[in-house]
Amino acid sequence: MTEQSPAAAAGDDVQPTRGARRLRRLLAALAGLLAAAVALGVAELVAGLVGPASSPVVAVGNAAITLTPESLKSFAIEQFGEDDKIVLVGGVLVVIALYALVVGLVSLRSRLLGLIGIGLFGVIGVIAAVTRPAGGLLDGLPSLVGALVGAVALLYLIAPLTPAAVHTPSSGDGAPGGATRSTQHADEAIVARLRDVLGKTDRKGFALDRRGFFLTSGVAVGAAVVTGGGGRLLQRRFDVAGARSDLALPTPSSAAPALPAGADMSADVPDLTPLFTENRDFYRVDTAITVPQISPSEYTLTLSGMFDSPRSFTLAELFERDDLVERDITLTCVSNEVGGRLSSTARWIGIPLGDFLRENGVQSSSNQLLCRSSDGMTIGTPTESALNVEDALIAIGMNGEPLLVEHGFPVRMLIPGLYGYVSACKWMTEIQATTYDAVDAYWTERDWATDAPIKVFSRIDTPAALRNVPAGPTPVAGVAWAQGRGIAKVEVKVDDADYVEAQLSPEVNADLWRQWVLPLDLAPGQHQFTVRATDTEGTTQTEERVAPFPDGATGLHSIRMVST
Repeated sequence: MTEQSPAAAAGDDVQPTRGARRLRRLLAALAGLLAAAVALGVAELVAGLVGPASSPVVAVGNAAITLTPESLKSFAIEQFGEDDKIVLVGGVLVVIALYALVVGLVSLRSRLLGLIGIGLFGVIGVIAAVTRPAGGLLDGLPSLVGALVGAVALLYLIAPLTPAAVHTPSSGDGAPGGATRSTQHADEAIVARLRDVLGKTDRKGFALDRRGFFLTSGVAVGAAVVTGGGGRLLQRRFDVAGARSDLALPTPSSAAPALPAGADMSADVPDLTPLFTENRDFYRVDTAITVPQISPSEYTLTLSGMFDSPRSFTLAELFERDDLVERDITLTCVSNEVGGRLSSTARWIGIPLGDFLRENGVQSSSNQLLCRSSDGMTIGTPTESALNVEDALIAIGMNGEPLLVEHGFPVRMLIPGLYGYVSACKWMTEIQATTYDAVDAYWTERDWATDAPIKVFSRIDTPAALRNVPAGPTPVAGVAWAQGRGIAKVEVKVDDADYVEAQLSPEVNADLWRQWVLPLDLAPGQHQFTVRATDTEGTTQTEERVAPFPDGATGLHSIRMVST
């Protein structure tokens, strides 16, 4: 039998085992994930210089909100409430992670395809950032730089997973006249090369530099953490919470009327919604993934379009006006389902909107106010409502303090009696007097109604649905609202009996919800309660169930519970 020469042995391909191939693919997928983490970390760092909204995760998330069908948006709000944006960002990160895993696997076969995958990731981020309503070319920089650094990271992470080519000396190597010396040198070269290859192989004999991979991975993780964390720290410089806390609200020339005795029954009825909502508990529904941060010293409110005297106002000028008023108003989101909690009450300070518009010569041919937020969001408000609703406000304060940043600081609009999507522009920087024929606002572009008066509504707060309650004296209680008209009565149906009128709290004004309570003596067993309200114009809630789209939900709130 002829013995195989060392050169021939070295020239044979080292065939990986099935386990080695699986490990290599697993590490390649991890490489893609780590490269994406580095890309996102660097992008966050650059966003810390450009602005939080330029972050690719935020930009893509905002684009996803814009492109999402209305039915899916309503489902998300119904299921997740105010946490819908957290769920969205989580979903974007999951999609990026899955995409990165695929990019890593593809890079094993072709580094070029892997780089193209990273590049596509960057392109999507750039497009999402620069095409947002308030976006500019500079907003694409975080995604661009992040993609470039991510591509470099991918190359370094994939390199240790690539089989090393083993050099086999040719028969012509060595000195021409010295066969023995040539063979000796060739043998030494082969042994040295095998040592190098074996140092980079796993124990199955497959070329896999695990030590190099994990070393590079550690560097990648560190880079992602440092750049991402640094970016988050840098983004804090845009925070205006400190500037907000330094502001002192002016004293309104017209204070809110004193509350009548017994106006708030929540102290006597456990679990009943309080008459006023704490600022921290006030409902929030908007499309902003990152809350706009507007410096009070740089703020201006611009009047444009069909005004006789278009001009801009600084925040100081708004604060120094002598016509500031204080009013108690309940706001309601159009996405509020039957029995939902997307409604809250506050004591607001602001400028009477109608007087402000007339003062600046809003033209009679305007039937729409296109209100624009600092992030480019547009809200279409009926000009007639803005002029004629008595307590419509350009609001600067809520519950004794400047507006919360997440609730529109420093300036927002609100018009009692209209759902928020046509009346409650937050972070408002412009009021453009125009017409509905000339331009569509964000929500009307998506087929929501242009004029959306709030429908009469009622809700059961206590007892909670599907709970066991001791038999005997039990209050059934909740709130009802019909802003602009006021609540005339609330009735409750117990099981199959006729409706019984509940006790109402004293009315504060027509724009504020009213609490109601019906004391009962419950017998043991299962019970069902249904509530309905009637406004001062005689309109009673319909029992027909209708979804919020396109102009607000209808239907009666009903719960089941057991008394024991």
